[in-house]
Amino acid sequence: GFTLGKAACSNSCMSLIAANHTIRIARPTRSLKAAERFWCEGVGLEVLWRTGTEAVGGHSLLMVGAVGAPWHLELVEDPDTLDAHPPSAEDLLVIYRGHPIDQTEIQQLTLAGGKVVPARNPYWDKYGITIEDPDGYRLVLSHRTWGITAEQGNNNS
Repeated sequence: GFTLGKAACSNSCMSLIAANHTIRIARPTRSLKAAERFWCEGVGLEVLWRTGTEAVGGHSLLMVGAVGAPWHLELVEDPDTLDAHPPSAEDLLVIYRGHPIDQTEIQQLTLAGGKVVPARNPYWDKYGITIEDPDGYRLVLSHRTWGITAEQGNNNS
């Protein structure tokens, strides 16, 4: 069966990540232009910040997200790194939407450079749709919801 909980952490563990912390998911891209088109025109995120090659590290950056959300995606234009370490079918960003995606939304994603692909794990085909972005990373839009309370998460039975 499926068990939720802190199997590897006893009650004496201190959590290093809290619900109010900001999360940044950073990854390389071959083209900021193509990435921006997919994530902004296709997914509907906003550009939160951008910089050119003057940024630390010498790569152009684009940060996208929902304004006011405690998370964002940082896309770093670095095709060499992406070529050396391509994404796998298990590199997933899963969004629990609570309702199915409709054909208009699928068309919006594909017109912005996304591609509908079968999930490696059939669970995601049953409970959502998997879209591959222009760099090969996968976005799963699940029609399920997610809401685990601390009490449920500690239940290992």
